Amino acid sequence: MNLLKSLAAVSSITMISRVLGFVRDTLIARIFGAGMASDAFFIAFKLPNLLRRIFAEGAFSQAFVPILAEYKHQQGEEATRTFVAYVAGMLTLALALVTVLGVLAAPWVIWLTAPGFANTPEKFQLTSALLRVTFPYILLISLSSLAGAVLNTWNRFSVPAFTPTLLNVSQIGFALFLTPYFDPPVMVLAWGVLAGGVLQILYQLPHLKKIGMLVLPRIAWRHSGTRRVMRKMLPAILGVSVSQVSLIINTIFASFLAAGSVSWMYYADRLMELPSGVLGVALGTILLPTLAKTYANKDRDEYSRILDWGLRLCFVLVLPCSVALALLAEPLTVSLFQYGKFDAFDAAMTQRALVAYAVGLLGIILIKVLAPGFYAQQNVRTPVKIAIFTLVVTQLLNLAFIVPLKHAGLALAISGGATLNAAMLYWQLRRQGLFQPQPGWAPFLGKLLLAVLAMAAALYGVMLWMPAWGAGGMLERLLRLAVLVAVGVAVYFSVLLGLGFRLKDFARRGLH
Repeated sequence: MNLLKSLAAVSSITMISRVLGFVRDTLIARIFGAGMASDAFFIAFKLPNLLRRIFAEGAFSQAFVPILAEYKHQQGEEATRTFVAYVAGMLTLALALVTVLGVLAAPWVIWLTAPGFANTPEKFQLTSALLRVTFPYILLISLSSLAGAVLNTWNRFSVPAFTPTLLNVSQIGFALFLTPYFDPPVMVLAWGVLAGGVLQILYQLPHLKKIGMLVLPRIAWRHSGTRRVMRKMLPAILGVSVSQVSLIINTIFASFLAAGSVSWMYYADRLMELPSGVLGVALGTILLPTLAKTYANKDRDEYSRILDWGLRLCFVLVLPCSVALALLAEPLTVSLFQYGKFDAFDAAMTQRALVAYAVGLLGIILIKVLAPGFYAQQNVRTPVKIAIFTLVVTQLLNLAFIVPLKHAGLALAISGGATLNAAMLYWQLRRQGLFQPQPGWAPFLGKLLLAVLAMAAALYGVMLWMPAWGAGGMLERLLRLAVLVAVGVAVYFSVLLGLGFRLKDFARRGLH
């Protein structure tokens, strides 16, 4: 298995999902703007999304994938099937209970996580109604994530990577064709989320059947594998919860700011999620099962080399994205979102948050490369301790930044916390002897810096030549934005090529 080819495949498919996500967000911005209705939906969608990250993609994957890899390589197919069935039963039961509680307690959940909404009864009631519809998404997407974790362990990376596309397709379809049938209209977005969750599960079932891992969930609390996953999940939930608690606290702060603050941060986060999702999620998706297999085979040198490969790719691809996001904040927000009810003021406020997020983009994605270095060897405690410390620091940054910078201060606090988290993970990997950098990092970083500076100069020069970004229709703006992106990509990779970078230098082969 060529890791670079796998990364390219996953990144390309994820890019399709992110592009469709932008289409969806552009529709939402045009139809609902940045006000009470959109704020209510984003809060109602954020809460099950946070729980999804805690239970499904976060703690569950970290506990489940290394043990699944161990079963696959050491226990045989039938034992692995039994293990998957029992884990699926455990996850289904636990999250079904969480879902029922969430639906019943929706108003209390909103009161706890967005208390500022209680000052506007209409907004509070609308958010509670939306949450009751979106909350079951956590159960659906968690089962989908279980299926994806199994497929990734069998090196079927493309199928789980494509799955999120179905959520975007569902929401786009609902928004375009069913909005007039809902009262209030924003409810259409919540039902689009629910339908998307169902589609994501159904799409993966035939692929599970192909690899012989389509099993019925069963309950067996005393099964040794299930108990091991549960024991690993408890500290993992704590660790993942820390970062999600940080986001919830940010939501609480934002709920007291001016109307639209939640939406401005959401749209900025969506732009930041393009490189974060395409690169960070793809790297994490490939690295965790690959490192887990390497660790199970006791090949410590290869373990360190794979981590080095992931870090170098991260710097090559993410550093220019971070600089470009900050430089292109205005072209991006105006070209993608400033239409209909989303006006110039909304775009300007979104730009501020985007610049603040761009500061921490490298740290955010480095975490997705460094953390699997611990999870693959079933060490959850170290990342948990780091995450707790980071949470405390992030809240201190929130208090320091929110008064002068408002919503942008909250975004900047997340960036600062992510950068600190990544630095501490790296330090611990070195300290525990799990990672030894390969030779040549100093000249590698020097060449990257030259290429990024050349790209930034080219982007700045082209932007001076272009007309105001608010001028022209959507197609004209998008074409100008495409020219900017093309110039940046061409200059950056041309300079790298001139400095001796070659694609084959990043090709690595992993275990089957």
